[in-house]
Amino acid sequence: MKLLIWGCVLFYKKILIKGCLKALVTGLFLGAGVFCYAQTIIEIEVQENKKTKTSFIKSLLETRTGQPLDSLQLERDVQRLRREPGVSHAYFQVHELEDPAYCKVVFGVQENWTIIPFFNFYTTNEDELAYRLGINEFNALGRGIGIGLFYQNDIFDSYGLDFRAPYLFNKHWGVSLSAHSLTTQEPVFFDNNVAQYRYNNTSFSAGIMYQYNLAHRAEVGFSLFSEDYSYISGAVADQVPQQLKVDKFLVKLIYDYNNIKYYFQYLNGFRSLFNLQYVESQDQSLPSFTIWRNDFFYFQRVGKRGNWANRLRIGFSSNDDSPFAPFAVDNNLNIRGVGNTIDRGTAAIVLNTEYRHTFVDKDWFVFQGNFFVDAGSWRNPGGPLSDFGDQQNLRIYPGIGMRFIHKRIFNTVLRIDYGVGVTPGATRGFVFGIGQYF
Repeated sequence: MKLLIWGCVLFYKKILIKGCLKALVTGLFLGAGVFCYAQTIIEIEVQENKKTKTSFIKSLLETRTGQPLDSLQLERDVQRLRREPGVSHAYFQVHELEDPAYCKVVFGVQENWTIIPFFNFYTTNEDELAYRLGINEFNALGRGIGIGLFYQNDIFDSYGLDFRAPYLFNKHWGVSLSAHSLTTQEPVFFDNNVAQYRYNNTSFSAGIMYQYNLAHRAEVGFSLFSEDYSYISGAVADQVPQQLKVDKFLVKLIYDYNNIKYYFQYLNGFRSLFNLQYVESQDQSLPSFTIWRNDFFYFQRVGKRGNWANRLRIGFSSNDDSPFAPFAVDNNLNIRGVGNTIDRGTAAIVLNTEYRHTFVDKDWFVFQGNFFVDAGSWRNPGGPLSDFGDQQNLRIYPGIGMRFIHKRIFNTVLRIDYGVGVTPGATRGFVFGIGQYF
């Protein structure tokens, strides 16, 4: 009662000082907020979940029984649940009990189907069909554990196994493990010439994940891997070996600030994803180097059915004059329509911006169209920063695309884009994939 009286006093004080309708509204909300804040939660219920364990859902929540009711805290809990692969949508309800000092909170969870086979295909530099197929479980044991297997044929065979348990110990601590053997045909650029190599990367990785709260997440990981380059065809040079196999060790740090709000296919807010890696090499032909990259994302709802999406990627590595530079210009990574690994560099600045519009939005199905512009520039291996302004390194590709989205199967976004270059020597082409481009 004292809290309610205090709220009313502030209300009347604001009326006398301001003497306007805005103060009236503010006071009413303040009084109501104080009254609600006085309520104590004595029961938390989770409903509609079938596969996801109730105990797991409750372990992710900030809200606890015995706490005062806090609507901002409840909204944060809903946003956290919406980010889970096993959750398509989440909401909360507050039920007052016979004693108005107490209340019951109900969290409703609409679940995704999370055992998902996948199939991606694209064309190689030899105009052959390449594909990757596999299966992912994103909510194993109903506790948000991810397990994935894949097979890839990109002229050569590749395999991979991934395990990710972000809440293995509690809602803050988790682990990740992976084993990959990736073999592709890769172009190597030197002296304005190109050579084709068979490239194999065999790696074993592990990481420790820590999530401080809804917005802040960090991961520390390491990897033991081997890179094997075997010459196939094209230009040769004395300084570029035709056979090279190097054992390496990698340490990485990832920091993720994520303040994006999710509502089905719509996103709104800002995210910064920072990735720092140090790679120790046993051979000077592929020297040790440091590489960092920061992706900045900004999403804005436009009306009822529109979404403006942006990604700015800035990355730098040690500026070694090596044909095996780490940043690639590639269809599937940064510039839609440019081709598969058409160039490499030791630094990159890339901006992807697109407008997504939902034309069909049913209970389980969404059809989106989009218009995009992808633009970027690279620093040549060993080159100066002025390379970013070199016309030969600048690429701008506008285009259009379509999205077919299943709202009840996690990350089921069939993506088709067509990009057309407008800079000198540009190409054009289709890009297919699963999931939004960014």
